[in-house]
Amino acid sequence: MTTQDMLDDRYGRRRSPSRRWLLAIGALVAVGAVGYVGWSIVQSTLDAVDADTTSFEVVDEHSVSLGFQITSPPGRDVACAIEAQDEEHGVVGWRVVEIPASELHAQALREVIPTTALATTGFVNSCWVVSP
Repeated sequence: MTTQDMLDDRYGRRRSPSRRWLLAIGALVAVGAVGYVGWSIVQSTLDAVDADTTSFEVVDEHSVSLGFQITSPPGRDVACAIEAQDEEHGVVGWRVVEIPASELHAQALREVIPTTALATTGFVNSCWVVSP
């Protein structure tokens, strides 16, 4: 028997069961918070789309041909914002391309971007899964 136990027996001091309940509830809340954060990370990676520019060709002063590859979840529609810039990094052409659902995980695509002036580069700005 420890000294604390002897003192508790002598003077009638007892440990409160409510403190144990508070610790148990706090532990459950912490486990729930960790589970929520983990699931939201997994969910965001399930809908992730990766895009890489593979080539571009300045066709003339009014268009750029852009080659790119996307990696997306199979069976989901995807949209990509593609962009053309001039030598001073000003945007001279931009459009959103909608890519229909495919059973392939990776797709190679080629699109034409209309431009308002002579472009020097073309690239994929961003891609995302289109909500149903």
